[in-house]
Amino acid sequence: MKNFWKIFSNGLINENPLLVLMIGLCSSLAVTTSVANGLGMGFSMTFVLLMSEIVISLFRKLIPQAVRIPVFIIVIAAFTTIIDYVLQAYFPDLSASMGLFIPLIVVNCIIMGRVEAFASQQPLSRVIPDGLGMGLGYTWVLVGISLVREILGAGSILGVDVLGASYTPILFFTLPPGGFLVFALFISLGLFLKTRLYNGGAK
Repeated sequence: MKNFWKIFSNGLINENPLLVLMIGLCSSLAVTTSVANGLGMGFSMTFVLLMSEIVISLFRKLIPQAVRIPVFIIVIAAFTTIIDYVLQAYFPDLSASMGLFIPLIVVNCIIMGRVEAFASQQPLSRVIPDGLGMGLGYTWVLVGISLVREILGAGSILGVDVLGASYTPILFFTLPPGGFLVFALFISLGLFLKTRLYNGGAK
């Protein structure tokens, strides 16, 4: 259990794919204009990442080295297609809102990186906490950025007005520069948390 938590928590802060590794940024900043999009993208990525890591780990000794990358892409594409169809069937508005960014999960650097560097070399007992930790680490950052941008840019959360009719939305936060600014603030937050939690508060 201790080892499980260590691997799981690693993806939340210490090696967070967005705040520390800084991969998969394009789709992340593009979809974080609303909390709904952040949740949808985060959980979709978590599902694809976790399931892909599990399958690759289980069959890692049977995959020839020469064709490992094509095999990885096929596995990732299969789970990406599943989540894309699920969103289209049960959450059509969310699917339409995120557009091509769901199908593009198949080429997301986060998933390919974890599959190649971790799942293809590790047993299932280590792969599951890694997939969950990296996925949820990605998700909390997306939701956090989305929350700030939606509140300041639209005065709402999940489409529900929370700041009242008198609030004037700051449209800057709905635009790409606003996304970069909020992301920079979250990087600072991530570094602060990493220092406090993993370095014993050392400066």
